[in-house]
Formats: sequence, structure tokens, C-alpha cells
Amino acid sequence: FDVLQRAQKVSKLSDGAFDVTVGPYVRLWRFARKRKVLPTPDEIAAARAAVGWQKLRLDPRARTVTLLVPSMRLDLGSIGKGYTADAALRILKGRGLDRALVAASGDIAIGNPPPGQPGWKIGIAAFDGGTNGAPRTLLLRNAGISTSGDTEQFIEINGVRYSHIVNPATGLGLTQRIQATVIGPDATTTDSLDTAVSLLGVQRGLALIDSWPRTAALIVTKEDGRTDCFHSRHFRRIPEPR
Repeated sequence: FDVLQRAQKVSKLSDGAFDVTVGPYVRLWRFARKRKVLPTPDEIAAARAAVGWQKLRLDPRARTVTLLVPSMRLDLGSIGKGYTADAALRILKGRGLDRALVAASGDIAIGNPPPGQPGWKIGIAAFDGGTNGAPRTLLLRNAGISTSGDTEQFIEINGVRYSHIVNPATGLGLTQRIQATVIGPDATTTDSLDTAVSLLGVQRGLALIDSWPRTAALIVTKEDGRTDCFHSRHFRRIPEPR
């Protein structure tokens, strides 16, 4: 219930770009990736009827979740890893291990720094994967950091490159080459926001990040062989190793 509450908050503030009800689209898209054939318009239309964050009703008093239309399917792939990393870090802190870092693939929950260090050194992956030639290495403590992009997970169908990130507006994988790294107070926040930023694009994505407390982002885009970097207002305040 807690993770769904947080997901709905991001959905509202991103105008539905982030949406955990995209399960019917994700199911279609997984089949499409296996077959390397796009879903038909009829299949997308049928899935669309069961998608929409406003069709998910939460009752905080009863702590109940109601799916308001038939055939809805929740997919927490864009927030679940960050939430899990935060939960693992809380367990470690509860056992007295507050100097810890929990990495769940592209989502990292960070506690207090190692002894004698100002923070954990976190390298942001370059657009083509890996940390060699990374745009930045950051020093982080008591924070979350997540990166979303299509470097590792994508498919080409009919000459078009599609990301694994499904766009709630189309039901298809994102076609814009974009990588979003978000730094925030915890990994649940950053895991959801990096997906939202990827779907919103540079301008709307940065506006969302700048409206969020204690949060910053680095966005990298690639188009026609040209790579561009964009920073949120608070990104340059994050310290780097000397």
C-alpha cells in the first residue's frame, strides 16, 4: 500500500507519465519483443481501456486498493527495485549497520559513508553503458540514485529502436534515446522519477525534478549521433571526489 501511495503521487505530478497500471501494455510489449512484431492497434486499444492511474483507488483508512475497471494489471517495475533497496537498507540500519550501500541494478540506496570518507563514490554510467568516460562521479550519503535508459534493454522492430520503458500514452516502448539519472532522498523516489523524466523528456522532466525537494537530475540525450547533457537546477550542488 505504501509503495502504491508513492506511485500515485508521482503519477499525479507527472500528469500520468509515470503509471503503475501499465501492466496490460507491458504484457503486450513483452510478447512483441519476443516475436519482434508490434502489437496491433486493436490489441493496444483493448489494453488502453484497462490502463490509467486514475482507475486505481486507494483508501488510506482501510488501506485497501480497488481496481476500477476490468482486466487491470499493476506493474511495479519502475518503482519496486528502489523500494526494495530502501527496505534492505532500513533492515541493515536496524541491525546497527548504518554505513551501507544497497545496489539493486540501476537503483541504489545509500546510508552513511564508509569510515573516514565524506560519501560513497557513485559513477554515472556513460550513454553507451559502463562507467568508463562517465559524465560524473558523485559523492553521496543518505540518499538514493537511479538511472533509466535503453542502453541494455531495447529492441529494433521495422528499423525503429524501442526502449523497454513503455509509454502510457502510446502503449509502445519509448523511441527517444534518453538516459535519466536522478538523485534524491531515497531510492523509491529516484526509481520512480527516472522513469517519469525519461517519458516526459528534457524540459518537462527537469521541471518535475526542480519541483521536488532534495532532488536533482542529469539527463543525457542522443539524436543523429549527437549526445547532449542537461542538468537540473540543484545538480551542480552535489559534491564530486577531489
